[in-house]
Formats: sequence, C-alpha cells, structure tokens
Amino acid sequence: MSDFDRQELVNALDQTHREMRTRYDLKNSRSSLDMTQDQIVVQAESEHTIRSILDVLESKMVRRSLSLKILDLGEVEPAAGSTYRMRVGLRRGINQDLAREITKTVRSELPKLKVTVQGDSLRISGKSKDELQKAISLLRSRDYPVPLQFTNYR
Repeated sequence: MSDFDRQELVNALDQTHREMRTRYDLKNSRSSLDMTQDQIVVQAESEHTIRSILDVLESKMVRRSLSLKILDLGEVEPAAGSTYRMRVGLRRGINQDLAREITKTVRSELPKLKVTVQGDSLRISGKSKDELQKAISLLRSRDYPVPLQFTNYR
C-alpha cells in the first residue's frame, strides 16, 4: 500500500511555518504555506522564495520519516498582487497503471504468489513466507514513484 501519516505532515508544516517566521531570508517575505485535503499551496513574492520554502519543508519531512515521493510538485504560476504560487499535490494510494505494473512484475518473477488489487492497494498472498519476503525485497529494489509500505495480515 502507499500512504503517509497525515499528522506527521501537519507537524512538518508547522515546523516549516516556525522557521519561515525566524529565518532571515524568509522572515518578511509575505509568503504563505497552506494545506488542504489533497494539496499544499505555497505562495511567495518570488520563485526563489518558493524554492527555499520547499527546501525547508522537505528537510522537515525527512526528519519526520516522511517520504518525499508523496509530494507531486506543480509548476510555479503567477498569482494576484505580483506574487507566485505553486500547488504541491499529495500522493496517496496506488493508481491502476502502477498496480498493473507491480502485478506484472510480481507474477513474472514469483509465479507462486497471487496478486489482487483492492482499491488503491495491492494484496499479495502465498503459502510460503519466504516467497512473500522475496516479493517485498523485489518491490523495494525497484524505484516506484510512490512510497510503498508493507503490512501483514497474518
């Protein structure tokens, strides 16, 4: 499955807000960082300031063990009042194309395992724990655009 801890993300945003208020180059920059249900909106006076805010946010996320793969960076666009805005989407779940790719990979490498798609997650089942561990190591060795977590239902 692919998910993230929303509270840890809120804590990382709060730490970023605090650093924006104290850091010299961001202190009086009329910049804002707002989070909605599925995106983060960064607004500032220049593109450089937006990049600096994102750098601070990414460092806070790494310290809180959040993967940077959950961020879907958008384009910097002009906003009202000679400011710039960037929308950063939050990735959650495994989309259908990626689910097909993962299913194809597991079935070709480990034919004894059964892969089923359950909404925005995958369930891999098999008789042998060794085969399941091989599937986990196989998926970890590949670089997918979303962070993968593995849970056990036994």
